[in-house]
Amino acid sequence: MSAVSRFVFKVALCLLTLPALAAMSPDLEGLVEVKAKHMDEAYLLPGADFRQYTAVIIDTPDVAFDKDWMRNMNETRTLSHRVSQADAEKIAEATRSGLVEVFQEEFRKAGYEIATAPGAQVLRLSPSIVKLYVNAPDVMAPDRSRTYTIDAGEATLKLKARDSVSGALLGMAVDRREARGTGFVTWTNSVTNRSDFRRLFQQWARICIKGLDELKTSSPVSPEPASAK
Repeated sequence: MSAVSRFVFKVALCLLTLPALAAMSPDLEGLVEVKAKHMDEAYLLPGADFRQYTAVIIDTPDVAFDKDWMRNMNETRTLSHRVSQADAEKIAEATRSGLVEVFQEEFRKAGYEIATAPGAQVLRLSPSIVKLYVNAPDVMAPDRSRTYTIDAGEATLKLKARDSVSGALLGMAVDRREARGTGFVTWTNSVTNRSDFRRLFQQWARICIKGLDELKTSSPVSPEPASAK
């Protein structure tokens, strides 16, 4: 075999092994990607049974901003209006508490008990917010100015569902959405930001509830692979 042939063979071998490595990602823990009806990505554990779950634990989410968010915000702001690390932490904390509050409200309204401890009928939902981008963070500057935007920003939800007793990962969903307000250019401040992101969290919660209800009726699940899309 020539040197060129050996090189081509090695490249082909690497390409063939990449999907296998991805399938064994520790983040998936045996899940397979399935057709996502209402979210960007969905993964399920084949054979998982969701019928027993009548209660949920909503974990406090991790929150991570888009890597360029603070730099982009501060590039066009005067010194007194720049976003500080303290400002970012306040936004992150409001995001954490807001998401948990909304998810608990929506699941309770849908008939699910909000549990505080593991149990045989308790599903643990572990959300995280990544790539959070707030278009007009409202900082407490002495000479506050007005900012006008069409939407409050965007975020990506990553949600894992586990059996609360065994810790087995049963499903995972990923979805990126904009936090939209009226659809028109409007004055954006901390109040409108909270309102717009609250609506986004409600959308996600209702999608998750609908998805869980559907999984309960089709359990034990036999996922249709995403490749069949």
